[in-house]
Amino acid sequence: MTEVRVVAPAKVNLRLCILGRRPDGYHDLHTLFQAVDLHDVLHVRRAGAGVQLVVEGGDAGPVEENLVARAARAFLAAASLNEEGLRMRLEKRIPVGAGLGGGSSDAAATLLALDRLFPGAMAPGRIADLASGIGSDVPFFLGTSPLALGRGRGEVIEAVEPLPSLAGVVVLPPVQVSTRDAYRELAWAREDDRLSTHVALGAPTDWDEAVAGAANDFEVVVCRTHPPVADALAALRATAPLVALLSGSGSASFAFYHSAGSAKRAAAGLSQSAEFRVFTVRTLTAWPNRT
Repeated sequence: MTEVRVVAPAKVNLRLCILGRRPDGYHDLHTLFQAVDLHDVLHVRRAGAGVQLVVEGGDAGPVEENLVARAARAFLAAASLNEEGLRMRLEKRIPVGAGLGGGSSDAAATLLALDRLFPGAMAPGRIADLASGIGSDVPFFLGTSPLALGRGRGEVIEAVEPLPSLAGVVVLPPVQVSTRDAYRELAWAREDDRLSTHVALGAPTDWDEAVAGAANDFEVVVCRTHPPVADALAALRATAPLVALLSGSGSASFAFYHSAGSAKRAAAGLSQSAEFRVFTVRTLTAWPNRT
C-alpha cells in the first residue's frame, strides 16, 4: 500500500465539566464526546522525501504548525522512519477554532493513515502515547466508539455504547473563541472554590439520559464575552430541539432533534440569517475508518 484516504469526523461535547487546575497547567475535566458526520478528508501517499502538506478548502494557519504535519513527523520519528517521504492533502470542511475538534481529528486521521501505510511499524500503545502528546482530544478520535467519556485533560477515554443516530444542526457565528481566554474567563467567573458548576456524568444508556445531563461550563462566560455566540445559541434553542449546547469552548453550537424533518426545517430557517454558517449533521454510531 502506498496511498490511503481517511475521513476525519468532527465532534461535539454533550457535556463538559471543567475541574481543578493540574500541576502541569492543564485542567482536569469530565466530558462526553459525540462524533458527527461533518468531516475533513485526508489523503496520504508515500513519495519523495520529507513531509509535505497541502490544505484545501479552509484557512488552517501555517502548514508547518498544522497538527497533520506534526502528527506525521512524530510518527516517522518514533518509528525510526525518518528517511520516508510523505505527500499529504487535507480537504478542510470542519470550521477552524470552533470547538468541533477538527485539528485533533485530522491528527488522529494522520496516525491511522500512517499505521496503514507502515503496518507494524509502531505498537498500538505507542500510537496512543503519541496521540496524547499531540492534543488532548486526539485519543478520542482513535478510540473504539464515536461516543465516549473523557477524563483527565480529555485524553483518558472510556468508550460508551453508541446511541441511535440523531439528525442535528451546527451553527457557527462569525467569531473565533480562544480556549485559553475561555479558561481565564471561567476562572474569573467562579466566586468560590467550587471545582465545577456541574457534577460528573456517567455513561448514558439512552438519549433521555444524555439530554438530562447536557451542560457546558464554558457556556455562560463565552456567551457573555462573545455576543454572536449567545445569539447563535438562542436561535438554535428557538427551533425546539431535543438539546442545544455550546461545543467545547465554542464558537460553534449544536442541536439535535427527534426527527430528520425537524432538523431540516431548523436548518432552513437558520440559514435565512446572514449572521451564521449552518451545517446539517448526524451523530455517528460507528467510526468511518475502521473497516
